[in-house]
Amino acid sequence: MNNISRRGFLKGSSMAAGTLVFTSIVPMQAMAKPKGSGILTAGRMGAMIAEVKDGKLISTKGALAKTVPNSLQTTGPDQVHTNARIKYPMVRKSYLDNPTDPKGMRGDDDYVRVSWDEAYKLIHEQHMRIRESNGPESVFAGSYGWRSSGVLHKAQTLLQRYMSMAGGYSGHLGDYSTGASQVIMPHVMGSIEVYEQQTTHPVVLEHSNVVVLWGLNPMNTLKIAWSSTDESGIEFFHQLKKSGKTIICIDPIRSETIEFFGDKAQWIAPNPMTDVAMMMGVAHSLVSNNKHDKAFLEKYTTGYDKFEAYLLGKEDGIEKTPEWAEKITGVPAKQMEVLADIFSKNTTMLMSGWGVQRQQYGEQRHWMLATLASMLGQIGQAGGGFGLSYHYSNGGNPTRDAGVLPAISSTPGGSSSAGNDWAVSGAVNAFPVARIVEALENPNQTYQHNGKELTFPDVKMIWWAGGGNFTHHQDTNRLIKAWQKPELVVISEIYWTAAAKHADIVLPITTSFERNDMTMTGDYSNQHLIPMKQAVPPQGEARNDFDVFADLAELIKPGGRDVYTEGKTEMDWLKGFYETAQKGGRSARVRMPNFGQFWDANELIEMKFNKKAAQFVRHADFRKDPVMNPLGTPSGKIEIYSKTIEKYGLDDCPAHPTWLEPTEWRGSAKDDELQLMTAHAAHRLHSQFNYAKLREEYAVQNREPITINTEDAKSRGIKNGDLVRAFNARGQVLVGALVTDGIKQGSVCIHEGGWPDLDRKTGLCKNGGANVLTSDIPTSRLANGCAGNSALVKIEKYTGDVPNLTAFTPVTNG
Repeated sequence: MNNISRRGFLKGSSMAAGTLVFTSIVPMQAMAKPKGSGILTAGRMGAMIAEVKDGKLISTKGALAKTVPNSLQTTGPDQVHTNARIKYPMVRKSYLDNPTDPKGMRGDDDYVRVSWDEAYKLIHEQHMRIRESNGPESVFAGSYGWRSSGVLHKAQTLLQRYMSMAGGYSGHLGDYSTGASQVIMPHVMGSIEVYEQQTTHPVVLEHSNVVVLWGLNPMNTLKIAWSSTDESGIEFFHQLKKSGKTIICIDPIRSETIEFFGDKAQWIAPNPMTDVAMMMGVAHSLVSNNKHDKAFLEKYTTGYDKFEAYLLGKEDGIEKTPEWAEKITGVPAKQMEVLADIFSKNTTMLMSGWGVQRQQYGEQRHWMLATLASMLGQIGQAGGGFGLSYHYSNGGNPTRDAGVLPAISSTPGGSSSAGNDWAVSGAVNAFPVARIVEALENPNQTYQHNGKELTFPDVKMIWWAGGGNFTHHQDTNRLIKAWQKPELVVISEIYWTAAAKHADIVLPITTSFERNDMTMTGDYSNQHLIPMKQAVPPQGEARNDFDVFADLAELIKPGGRDVYTEGKTEMDWLKGFYETAQKGGRSARVRMPNFGQFWDANELIEMKFNKKAAQFVRHADFRKDPVMNPLGTPSGKIEIYSKTIEKYGLDDCPAHPTWLEPTEWRGSAKDDELQLMTAHAAHRLHSQFNYAKLREEYAVQNREPITINTEDAKSRGIKNGDLVRAFNARGQVLVGALVTDGIKQGSVCIHEGGWPDLDRKTGLCKNGGANVLTSDIPTSRLANGCAGNSALVKIEKYTGDVPNLTAFTPVTNG
C-alpha cells in the first residue's frame, strides 16, 4: 500500500482502446429454461432456480450466466427453513396482560402465542385508541430497510397503504444508505446523483484510461440490487480487470474488490474519514502546477474562486497542500502529487462509494469529489468525470428498450381520492429516517433539515415492516432505551430479529419463496422481467403482508378489504402489472407473450439491447450546451460554492467543500483508541442471512470478525482467531480477531449487519453487532444522514467465560 510511482500508474494508461475486447457490450445471456423440476424465481441476488423436494426447498442457484459466483444465491433453503423463523403470531406477555399500561421492558419479557384473529383484534383496538387520542402523526409507519423483491409484496408500501386508509401516519425522509449525498448533491449538481444512471460500462471500457475506486467495494455490493440484480456490474469489473487500464483503489482496508484486482490495481490506504483532506491535497497540487481546467471551471461551474481561496489558505490561513493533507490522511504528499499528475493527463473516471458519506460531515465528501472532477474538466466527457452508483444495483449497465413493471401504490387506487369515501391521507409528517431515536427522545421539538425548520412528531405507535432497524440503526443501547417510549410497537417479520424481540406484537410473514410476485432485474437497465413463483407453502402460520393489511382494513370499516385490494387477488394484480408492462413493451417493439403463456413458461423475458443507450455519458448534454441543458441548481451550473447553503448558516455544513475535523477520529484518538469502520460483509445483505450457513465462511469462533492491523494486534497481545472485546462508552461487543496487514494501522473493521445479541447481565453483545459501538449523530443539520462510520473503540483480548450465542434463537413458539 502507498507505494506508488508515475511509471506504476501509467503502465496501462497508454493502451489503445482498439486493442481491447469489450465483451460486456454484448451482455451475457440467461439460461434458456430451468432444467428438471426447477422453479424460476428471483430475489435481491438475481434470477434463481429453486429446487423443491417433498414440499421443502432444497437448493437455489443463479439462473443467469456469470463469470464470478454469487454466494448469496445459495441462501434460499436457509431463508425458508431456518430455526430463526417466526412461526405464529406472538404478543409480549406484559402487553397482553394490560395493553394500556403494560409492565416490564421491551426486550426483557416473555411472549405468548395467540391466534391471528386475536392479534388482529388487539392491534386494531390499540391502534384506533392511539390514533383517536393523539392524531395520525402519533403513528409512525415509515418503516425502512431492504425489503424483499417484488412489485406486489412490498412490505413498506403495503403498510403505508393500510395506514393511509386509517387516516394518515408519520413517515420518513431519505435513507440510511445515502442520507448525506442525496441532500447535498442537488445543491451541487442539480440531482441526487447517488441513484442516477452512470456513464455506461461500454463507454468506460472504451474511453477511460484511469479508473479510481474511491471507497467502494463493488465485488460485495453488486451481489444484490434494490429490485433484483441483472449481474452485469460484477461482469463489468471482471472486464475492467482484464482491460489493462490503470486502476487505483483508495480505501483504508484491502477489500474483497482490491483482492479481486490483485496486482492489476494500485492500493492507497488513507486514514478513515480523511477523504476530503486527501482530495484537497490532490486539488492543491493541480492548482500549484497549473493543471486544473480553468476553461471548464469558468464555463460550467460557479463559486470556484471562493473555494480556491479556501484551498490556498486565503480564507482561513491554512493552505491545503499535499504536505498538510499528509499529516491528516497518512498518505505521502508525493503520492497526492502523482495522483494530480495522472488524473489531469488521462481520461479519468472517479467512482465513489457511499460509505465515505456515512460519516460526520458526510456532505463534504461527494461535494469535494464533484469539485475535484470539475477541476479536472472531464465531467460530461466520454470516460471521464465521476459516478456514485457503479457499486449499486449495476449502475452503468445500459438501459434497455423494455416493458417495465409498475408496482402497487401506497394509496388505494393510486390517488388521493381512490374513487370512494375513504379518507386517504398518506404521510402527514416525516422526519429523516436516521433520526428516529432523536424523534423518540424529543417529541414536538423543532430541528433544522435542508434549510427548513421541522418538528418531530410525538410518536405513540410504531409499526415496522420489511426492515431491521435494530441492526441498521446506530448506538443500539440508546435505541433500546428510546424504544420503550411508544405505547405500542408492532413488528411484521420473518425471523426473530432483535427488532422482533423488542416488540409488543409480532406477526409472522412469508418469505418471497412462499408467495407469487414479479420483478425487473437491473434498477437502471430493466434488463429482464422475471416471474417470482411460489416454491413452497407458507411455513408455520406465516401470512403475506398483503393479506394481513387487507384483513386489518376490513376492521377499520366494513368493505375495507375490497377498498384495500381493489377487489383483486394476488394473481389479478400480477396479471394487471404484466399487461401494463406489455403495453410499454409494444411501444418499445419488445415482443412479450400474453400473461398466461409467460407465467406457465417458467422463463424470464430479456429486454432489447439499445446501442444508443449503451453510449450514454452522464452530463454529456450539459457539457455540450450548458445554456440549453442547464443543471437543476439555482445557477444551472455545478455549484462549487452554494449561495443557498450559505443562507442556511450551518456551522456543520459551510457553503463550499470544507475539511471539518470529526469529533471521533484518529486525530482525536487517545488511550489506545482505534478508528472503527463498519463495512459491508461479503456473504450477506446487511443483516439478511446472518443466520445462514454462509456464516461459516466468515465467523471467527462463531462471532462476527474484527479486522485488526498486525501491529495493532501485536501491541495488544491479540493473535489471529482470538476472541476480542471491543468497547467504548456506548457499549461492548464480543468479536473474533482477523489479523492482517490489509487494513490501515490505527483502524479496525467490524462488518455492519450482525444481529445484536446483548447479554442481560453484562450488556456484552455476544454476536458482535457493530452498531452497539457506533455513534448516533447526524452527518450535519443539512441532511441529518446516518454517520455510522464515526466511532472510536478500544480492543483487548477476551479472557472471560464465553457466553452462548442467542442471536438466532427464537422465543418460545407455542
